Parts: sequence; structure tokens; C-alpha cells
Amino acid sequence: MQEEHLTIFVVEDNEWYNRLLQHHLSMIEENHVRGFLSGKEFLTHLHERPDIITLDYRLPDIKGSELLKKIREFDEGIEVIIISEQADVQTAVDLLREGAFDYLVKNDEIPQRLHNAIRKIRKNAGLKKRIRMLEQEVITRYDFEKVVVGKSQAIRKVLDLMAKAVTNNITVTITGETGTGKEVVAKAIHFHSPRKDKPFVPVNMSAVPSELFESEFFGFEKGAFTGAYARRIGKMEEAHGGTLFLDEIADTDINFQPKLLRALQEREISRLGSNEIIKFDCRIIVASNRNLQTEVKNGTLRQDLYYRLFGLQIDLPPLRERGNDVLILARHFMDNYCRENHLPVRSLSDEAMNRLLTYPWPGNVRELKSVIELAIVLSSGDTLQPSDIMLSHSDLLTEILSDEMTLKDYEKNILKFYLKKYSNNVRLVANILGIGQATVYRMLKEM
Repeated sequence: MQEEHLTIFVVEDNEWYNRLLQHHLSMIEENHVRGFLSGKEFLTHLHERPDIITLDYRLPDIKGSELLKKIREFDEGIEVIIISEQADVQTAVDLLREGAFDYLVKNDEIPQRLHNAIRKIRKNAGLKKRIRMLEQEVITRYDFEKVVVGKSQAIRKVLDLMAKAVTNNITVTITGETGTGKEVVAKAIHFHSPRKDKPFVPVNMSAVPSELFESEFFGFEKGAFTGAYARRIGKMEEAHGGTLFLDEIADTDINFQPKLLRALQEREISRLGSNEIIKFDCRIIVASNRNLQTEVKNGTLRQDLYYRLFGLQIDLPPLRERGNDVLILARHFMDNYCRENHLPVRSLSDEAMNRLLTYPWPGNVRELKSVIELAIVLSSGDTLQPSDIMLSHSDLLTEILSDEMTLKDYEKNILKFYLKKYSNNVRLVANILGIGQATVYRMLKEM
């Protein structure tokens, strides 16, 4: 497997030396290199987030140290190589302390030193990527019993099937309504399988435009089409050794389905713009909120692709069919949210529990999580009451509900909702929320 090429920006006011550096850098595994003759010109393109920047220390418009500071403030992940005409040891030490990756002096050794620096950066980037993945996907987080919370018979069946899935390499098809946790189950299977040390690569098929399916899955070579400035590996190559998770598989473009089928059968692809055959080995897990057999009958999913993907099927039950699991999950989400936000542990009143049990939960587990987190924010005591449980027919919930929100975000959105509802009457809103007007003004200032 060949590695992705890096994007490198060269910031150097000497036009001849700028071109020289671009030439040397582009020769190193054909990286994508762009040159800028001033610091101000470069800053207008910083949002493009290059992987590496070579920076002339003595630019005429902006000091190198000042540019380094701006780069570090924007994104600490961008590596900066300082290039200077002077071998000033103290300056080099200071710049390295401020976050520069290396300090090179302009001389005949520049090509080799740049090559060595790029090689070290690539190696470090690979290690950092691996560490981040391990930190984010700690295996204990995906303990089956912690991920799929509940004691209903339907959930016990799901757990049994998940345990079977990790012992072999069979394709897994996960079905269930939106919000039932299909990706969470897929991750749990991956991180308990022999492939756990390799990548888990998710793809939402409904989010990929029809014209981009091939480049997304197979990758492309530099110059394969307009805008292909550098080589990019596709999702299948990226998932080599690990798991490729195809979410909403029924939304795969019908014209791409034969190519996907062939790639899965042969376990090989060619990047766009190349005839090189690339072998890949990954486990396939697919998911859908629709009945795949019905999609085959409707002609939106090819029958041969369906049979190729058909394997161990795990059907996640909707929350309304899980009985008392609603309360088990509610307590689970309460404990997690309170712990993460350093809040006192909450409990549910009998009336609140009855409200949760009698609601049909069209958004399933995802909706329950958001409702519980919002209830904790709205509650005025250690016990959640029915009035704290804002369900989906509520204007307030519709206005401010979100999957991923901090406590501060909830507070701000609640304030915005009531100010809008009561025409920015600060006194009235303060009384409704039980807080002082000064607190409302302070929150508005922060917003």
C-alpha cells in the first residue's frame, strides 16, 4: 500500500529559490506543492490546511516568528520547517521551542535535509494518527454490555449475534430504524474482532454524490481529473486489514453497484487514472433502516449485490418494543451526562418514569439520550419530574434539541428560545427561568 501524498506550502519571497524548493519537495513521492511569495498571500490560503509549511524566516512583510505563531494558533497539527540564510543557534532553539518542526539553513544540503524532515514528519503523522484512533476508540468503551444497554429479550438476542460475529469474518448486515444504534453495534463488533488494531472506516452511502462514488471508494491519482492535485487513496484501500462499514447501503447509486459488487468479489480495485491493481482485505459490515429485500423488489438494490452482502443479520429493535429498557437506558444516559458535566447524580420520579414508558420514541435511543440530557438541564432538583421531560411534540424540544451539545450549549439555546418566544422581554424570561436579569445579560454578552 502506497501512502497518501502530502500537501506542502512553500513561503519564500525569492522567486528563484521558491521554485527550487517546490521542485525538490515535489520530487519527494510527488507531493502536492504550492508556492507563495509573501506572508500575507500565504495567510489567505491557510484555511486550506496544508500538511507541511516551509517558511522563510526573513520575509519582507511579516516576521517568520509571527507567522509561526499564527500557524500554531490556527492548527497545531500543521508542521512548520523554518528555512533561514543564517545559522543562528539561539534563534533556531527559540523557534523549535515555539513549535517549529525543524530549522534548516540555506545551503547545498537543503534537498537532502528536506527529504529527511519530510520522512520524519510522515512517520510521526502515522504514529499520531494511530494514537488518536486508539484514544478515541478505547476497546472498553465498546464492551457489548456497555454499548447495547438493556435486558429485554430482543436485546439479549442482539448481544448473542454480536458475540457470534466477532469470531469470524462473515459479512454482517445490521438493520433497524434510524436512531437504534447501528453504527455503535458495528464499531463494537470491529473492536472485539481480530481486526481491532486496524482501521474502522465508516461511509454514509446516502451522503456520497453519485458522481463521486468511484473516487470515494477507489481513490485517484494526481491529474486523474480536474482538481485531482494529489493522489488520494479510497475507502476500500483505507480499510485494508480492518472493517469497512457501509451505512444506508440501500442508498448506493444504482450505476455504481456493479462496480462495488466486482470490487467486493475480487477484493481488488484500481485508482482512477491508473491501471495498477491494488489488493485489499477488509471485513464488510452494512446497515440500513429499510428492508433490503423490498429494495431489491423495487429495483433500487441489485439482487446480485444483495446476495453478496447477505450474511449474519442483526436486527435492532425499536425502543418502543423494548419495554423497561427505556428506564435502564434513561438511567445510563443520566449517569453519563452528570459525570461528564460534574453534576450531582439525578433520579427519576415515578411520574417521569411513566411519561418515558408511555411515549412511542420515534427517534429511538438517539432521541431518548437527547431528551434525558435536556431534562437534566431543565431540572431544578435532584429528581427529574414530568415537566422536565420535553418530548418531540414540544416547541422547545424542536427548537433546541441536538445530538451533541454541551451544558453551556443547552443553556444558551434555552435562553434564545424564550427570548424569541417573549419578544426579548428580559425581565419576563428571567422570571420564567428563575434566574436574575443580570444573569440573562451576562449570558447574552457571552453569546
